[in-house]
Amino acid sequence: MLKQTEGSHAVAEAVALCRPEVICAYPISPQTHIVEGIGEMVKSGELKDCEFINVESEFAAMSVAIGSSATGARTYTATASQGLLFMAEAVFNASGLGLPIVMTVANRAIGSPINIWNDHSDSLSQRDCGWMQLFAETNQEALDLHIQAFKLAEELSLPVMVCMDGFILTHAYERVDMPTQAQVDAFLPPYVPRQVLDPSDPVSIGAMVGPEAFMEVRYLAHAKQMQALERIPELAAEFKAIFGRETGGLTHTYRSEDAETMIVAMGSVLGTIKDTVDEMRDAGVKIGVLGITSYRPFPLKNVREALKNAKRVVVLEKSLAVGKGGIVSSDVRMALSGIQLHGYTVIAGLGGRAITKKSLHALFDKAGRDELEPLTFLDLDWTTVNKQLERERSKRRSGPAAENILRDLGTVASRIA
Repeated sequence: MLKQTEGSHAVAEAVALCRPEVICAYPISPQTHIVEGIGEMVKSGELKDCEFINVESEFAAMSVAIGSSATGARTYTATASQGLLFMAEAVFNASGLGLPIVMTVANRAIGSPINIWNDHSDSLSQRDCGWMQLFAETNQEALDLHIQAFKLAEELSLPVMVCMDGFILTHAYERVDMPTQAQVDAFLPPYVPRQVLDPSDPVSIGAMVGPEAFMEVRYLAHAKQMQALERIPELAAEFKAIFGRETGGLTHTYRSEDAETMIVAMGSVLGTIKDTVDEMRDAGVKIGVLGITSYRPFPLKNVREALKNAKRVVVLEKSLAVGKGGIVSSDVRMALSGIQLHGYTVIAGLGGRAITKKSLHALFDKAGRDELEPLTFLDLDWTTVNKQLERERSKRRSGPAAENILRDLGTVASRIA
C-alpha cells in the first residue's frame, strides 16, 4: 500500500510487521520517533505479543536486548551517535554471543563538539564490532532492509545494524510502499533460535574462553559474515519475488557501463550524486556510481568488479579517520589491490553540512582532470581553519577551537577583550 509518511514511522511499521517480541527503548535524536511509533502500536494493541521495555540508558537497552534474545525472543532496538558509543561494550557482547538482534542506527555525528546532525561517524566507529551493517539510500530501502535484516540475523545468528541517515531520512516524508502482514509473514518465518536459555535444559552462555579457543570462536564470527556475503543477495532476490521490488543486496551500480570516473558512496547522499551524474552524462561525461549497501560484511569482490575498468575512483564518505583520512576508502583500496588507477578520498557532509550538486559538479570535474588531492575535504572553509591554526601558533593559551571558530563566524557573541 502506497502511503506518504515520515521515515521513522515507516521503519516503525516495518519493524511491527516483523512481529518482534521485545522492544528495548531509550530515546536519543534522531531515532526517537521510531521507538515512539512502535510504543504507540504496542499500547493500542495494534502490535500484539510484544513487550515494550523503557530502559534507563542506551547501555541498558542493549543489555536488555542481549537478555531477551538469549531467551529466544525476536528483539529490536534503536540508537544513534553517543548512544551507540555508550552501549559499545554490550554491542560487542551481542555479536560475540551470536545473538540475532536487529538495531536501527539513525546515523548522527559524534561529539565533541556536540552535534546532532547527520554523518556516518557513529556506525563506522563500530565497524569491527562483529555486527553486520546495512546502509539505506532511501526511506523505502530503510523499510525493506529492516524486514530483510530480521531474516538475515536469525538465519546466521548474528546481529544486524540497519543504518539510515539521521534527519535526512528519519524525519523526511516520502511515499513508501508499505507491505502487508501476509507479505512479511511469507518472507520472514517465525523465529527459531539457534541457542536459547531454558531452565529445563540449563547451559552457560558467555563463558570465559582462554587462549586455547578464543581465536577459533572469533573466527567463527568472521565465517558467519562471509556466509552473509552469499546470503544477502539471495535474500534480496527472495524479497523481490514476494514484494515486487529490488532492494538490498551488497552493492548497486548506476550508469557505470562505460564510466571512466566512478563515485563510491553510502546512504542518502547517493541520490544527490546520481542527480549530478545524470547532468554530467547529459554533457557527455563518462561517469558512474557505485552504492554500497552492505558495509559489513564488506563485498570486496563486488567492489573490485564494479570498479576494475574505471580510470579513476572517487570515494565520497561522511566520516573521518582522524590522522589518516578515509574509512570506507581503505576498504575500497583493499578491493582494488593490484589494479592501477587514480584513487581519491573525499570527506564530505560532516556534522550535517549540506552536500550540493554545485559542489559535486566542481569536485567531479576536477577529478575527471585528475587534479584532486589524494585527500580532499569538500567545502572546507580554509580561511576559518587557517585563522585558528595561526591563533594556536601565536599564543599558548589559544582557547577551545570549536568556540573560537563559532566566534569567528559570528555564531556566538565574542568575549569582551
